[in-house]
Amino acid sequence: MKKALLIVDMSNDFVDDHGGLTAGKPAQQIVPNIIDLANHFLDENQLVIFAMDAHQPNDRHFEEWPVHNVIGTWGQQLYGELEEWYQKYKQKENVILLPKQQYDAFYGTSLEQILRNKGIQEVHLTGVATDICVFLTASGAYYRGFKTFAHKKGTATFTDQQDLALKHMNTIFKTEIID
Repeated sequence: MKKALLIVDMSNDFVDDHGGLTAGKPAQQIVPNIIDLANHFLDENQLVIFAMDAHQPNDRHFEEWPVHNVIGTWGQQLYGELEEWYQKYKQKENVILLPKQQYDAFYGTSLEQILRNKGIQEVHLTGVATDICVFLTASGAYYRGFKTFAHKKGTATFTDQQDLALKHMNTIFKTEIID
């Protein structure tokens, strides 16, 4: 079975204590779990995709949210050990950094085409925010016919909706929740 690990929005702005729209400690605590999953996927010769918000400085998105993930800034870079992991493996064909402008990593990106070209059948979700970008990416995967999995120990949010979001992913998008 061909699988892809999607690591959603694990940037400095979403994870670091000084980030523009940070989930803070809950997001920082999932980093080791995401790295373990990325290593496992890489060892199995599966696909690892970092789906990252990429905004222009004047993005209308900032009418609703604090400024975050502006292209080329410290805030848009992968957080800590994830940046180190990416730098170590970015030359591999099955490690991809995919910029996105919307919550759903499928919307307006080449993600579906990448997955189809690689014969991917399962999409495994990690990252932030569970109740926003991860949730809507689960929706995108579901509506495109991919079997979806969300890794509870690999997701976090800055709201109190973590468990509810996972429950809704399971109920609405048939996403299997993996502890």
